[in-house]
Amino acid sequence: MTVMRPSLRQAPYGPLYDDFSWDIPPQLNMAVQACDDWAARAPDRVAIVDLSGEGPRDITYADLREMADRLALALVARGVGRGDRVGVLRSQGAWCAAAHIAIWKIGAISIPLFKLFKHDALSSRVGDAGARVIVTDAEGVGLLAGLAQVEALVPEDCALPDGRFDTLETGAEDPAVLIYTSGTTGAPKGALHAHRVLTGHLPGVEISHDFLGQADDCLWTPADWAWIGGLFDVLMPGLTIGVPVVAARMAKFGPEECMKIIREGNVRNIFFPPTALRLLKAEDCHIDGLRSIASGGEPLGAEMLDWGRRAFGLTINEFYGQTECNMVASSCGALFSPEPGCLGKAVPGHDLAVLDETGAPTQGEGDVAIRRGSASMMLEYWNKPEQTAEKFLGDWLLTGDRGIWEGEYLRFVGREDDVITSAGYRIGPAEIEDCLLTHGAVATVGVVGKPDPVRTEIVKAYVVLKHGVSASNDLAAELQAYVKERLATYSYPREIGFIDALPMTVTGKVIRKDLKARAASEEAQ
Repeated sequence: MTVMRPSLRQAPYGPLYDDFSWDIPPQLNMAVQACDDWAARAPDRVAIVDLSGEGPRDITYADLREMADRLALALVARGVGRGDRVGVLRSQGAWCAAAHIAIWKIGAISIPLFKLFKHDALSSRVGDAGARVIVTDAEGVGLLAGLAQVEALVPEDCALPDGRFDTLETGAEDPAVLIYTSGTTGAPKGALHAHRVLTGHLPGVEISHDFLGQADDCLWTPADWAWIGGLFDVLMPGLTIGVPVVAARMAKFGPEECMKIIREGNVRNIFFPPTALRLLKAEDCHIDGLRSIASGGEPLGAEMLDWGRRAFGLTINEFYGQTECNMVASSCGALFSPEPGCLGKAVPGHDLAVLDETGAPTQGEGDVAIRRGSASMMLEYWNKPEQTAEKFLGDWLLTGDRGIWEGEYLRFVGREDDVITSAGYRIGPAEIEDCLLTHGAVATVGVVGKPDPVRTEIVKAYVVLKHGVSASNDLAAELQAYVKERLATYSYPREIGFIDALPMTVTGKVIRKDLKARAASEEAQ
């Protein structure tokens, strides 16, 4: 299936802009792109190198199609059909990939879900999406306990039907995947993407890996496949391009385990979130034999790029995007030198601009925006028409980030919203505040990111206690555990500060910039 023209692996960078055009057929299904096409023409080609221990090590495209077909039949037998939402609550592994492919085969909508989510976080997302079935494993069954009217489907523990399932015909604009954002204001929002979203990622993925698809390429990331960065920056593009993808589970990222995975999986191409790179740098870890490293989330800076050249013998390619429209800017060491602090250049097929206060493109500092027509752009926020409308300004999708052009390079200035970037995760403060407010000791609370040299930021909660409640270390630990048990493990406040009153506007809103300034001053002391 041809999805773009010309091939990025053959054209010099300049003509990519002049000659590139999206070639997206009106009928498109990501299951065909990522699995069926390869299974038909190269069934014995390795799709996934599974180091998770859940089954055979080398999963061919024929194996993957058989797994997906049987799971698709099982979903249909449970009454799941076109347009229904189905959760995928699994760690890296062949069944995780097969689950998404199976869901797309039947014309349904997959929902990637983190294993780190606790009851409240899972309940809010599953409930908002109206999902009835969740494809999971034994651990996930325990996490889903208590969610009413939700059926957990564990492929390993049930008798899946045998037989071939012919992938349903879907349109390129038909909804296919619902990925929840961080929830920076109120409840997390579901970004609904169409079947074209995979095609939209391919140019940026190829460029960020110095033209992914070379002989002996093999792709891996420590990032969870429930994150758009794991699912659509690594797993599905790798399967579509024909590059084996390594599946491995890490309880906690560390240099020794990382190097073991690289060695056992014959990894040549890696997407490292910035925090993983910082942890490797802290251990002065050097890794030989890699062909490309991509990173995204926040700018790495000159020092990290210089260390990367010494530690890996190559240039780390930074890229930029967000859940609503991903992989829109990237560096490519094979084509041009990086500019420290910049996000790279616009990826072919994605028209970027920096808008001034009137909404007009400017060369000065302004709002980073992406023009409609990007193939990786969401359809809408799920069941949120007003918030969908607010995300756009005319023909432009507003990222919420501030930037400035330096020639063709886009420099990241900062975030307009209050999202916290910690260890590669984007964490919304509102969901954490809402959770803490349900604790009997908390009167009000404000959550911000506090600068941290390893994690970029940590979650810091400033808590005002109810009358008669005394602050203590024990209470701080209790509040941390309270959040950890209810939301995602990575989003609990690593620091709790007890204060007498929050800085507030006259309309009763927390002045987060004051809290962030306070947190920054604490870090500087």
